[in-house]
Amino acid sequence: MSEGVLRCDGCGQPASSEHIARRLRRLEWATRYRPVHIGTLLLGAVAPESDADFIYSRAGAWKGEAEVLISAAGLIAEGKSAEVTLAEFQRGGLFLTHVLECPFDDGAVGGIQQLLANRLPAVLARIRRSLKPKRLAPVSMLLQQFLHAFHSGELPCPVLLDQGKPFALDGDAAVSESAKHLREALASQSAAARQGSA
Repeated sequence: MSEGVLRCDGCGQPASSEHIARRLRRLEWATRYRPVHIGTLLLGAVAPESDADFIYSRAGAWKGEAEVLISAAGLIAEGKSAEVTLAEFQRGGLFLTHVLECPFDDGAVGGIQQLLANRLPAVLARIRRSLKPKRLAPVSMLLQQFLHAFHSGELPCPVLLDQGKPFALDGDAAVSESAKHLREALASQSAAARQGSA
């Protein structure tokens, strides 16, 4: 790879002008619905390819990851605009980000695990310095091998897990079960927060 190749600061992959424009558009969408105080930061591994799978897409009509996250948050999107549903997600103190903020390019050198490992220190720094959530919930099985980093003392918040593993919202068979476990964990945290403020 030549030295002149521009790398995206959101994923570390080689970036064309279209790649950068897409990342900035998605960043703008997400920033609009970032809570002032993040209760639970949902951390995925890799941003989905399709905008319909990206929860902050303005189009609504969510599928894939976005649909699962809305369900896990206990929200009903049917009959509501995307803006109303996303505002409810925001009011719930939820915010989603990914270690790789852009979809994975199958041709990337080193593979997905190497890109995740390369990006993780910057993501942990962003969580500590900027996002400052009350808790973190990894929602991708691709993050399993990095759980030690979340528990290393670098994060000033507890980590919610599904029986010692990330919530497998990117899996195949167990997605609905993991979404249910995440919904229960989020409800439990909300109830504990209400009791603590009472």
